[in-house]
Amino acid sequence: MSTRRAAVLGKPIAHSLSPVIHTAGYAAAGLTGWSYTRIECAAAELPALVAGLGPEWAGLSVTMPGKEAALEVAAEASAVAVAVGAANTLVRRPDGSWYADNTDVGGMVEVLTGAGVRPGAAVTVLGAGGTARAALAAAAGLGARAVTVVARRAAAVDELRAVACAVDVPMRGAAWADAAHHTGADVVISTVPKGVADPLAGTVAWRPEAVLFDALYDPWPTPLAASAQAAGCRLVSGLDLLLAQAVGQFEQFTGVAAPRAEMAAVLAAARAA
Repeated sequence: MSTRRAAVLGKPIAHSLSPVIHTAGYAAAGLTGWSYTRIECAAAELPALVAGLGPEWAGLSVTMPGKEAALEVAAEASAVAVAVGAANTLVRRPDGSWYADNTDVGGMVEVLTGAGVRPGAAVTVLGAGGTARAALAAAAGLGARAVTVVARRAAAVDELRAVACAVDVPMRGAAWADAAHHTGADVVISTVPKGVADPLAGTVAWRPEAVLFDALYDPWPTPLAASAQAAGCRLVSGLDLLLAQAVGQFEQFTGVAAPRAEMAAVLAAARAA
């Protein structure tokens, strides 16, 4: 029986639920020779680590802070990873080189479409970091008519303009002090760290038909999500995205259809534990 290996790289990484999801997928799909682990790895350490992996390695999931470094070590990359400037997925090719992709983008499109988002939506993105890059590409994939990025630093918004141009989505910036005024969009995507958006919960006048995607999932619901839920909005959590992007990675690593139901069930159980 041949052994195939995969892992999630990041720093810190001990909290990652990716091993739970992928391992459950292997079991349900009958992939008895596969294993999936965590590897603590800073961005600067990633090139050397990847270069030293043997032929048994099929793929790597990459989380913060190594997504830009992951793109740089790949011999080839998907158009979306290049446009976003970051990769969360490295797939080993038959010649031993690595292919980079960004399944966060496709995952966002999937979960937001599932929540009822349709082409022509107006989107507000809270934050301008790495997850906001993926959100811009997802907005393009959803056929958004306009995107407003609300951030604490104007320079951070300016850094996203190249991404907006690359994915061909109209984008404008707004100051964080005016965040509540921009939450009347059809879709609000919060990409900011834990606690940053909490003060908005008491100031937002939610439209009941709106969708809020909060990229956090611990704790859940966040104060922002709780306020949206109380107003009747549809919610998408970071846990929903974690599953969707993992499904994309699983299928690229293994070449078989992901047993989504089993992966979702074990993730829900792990989160509830």
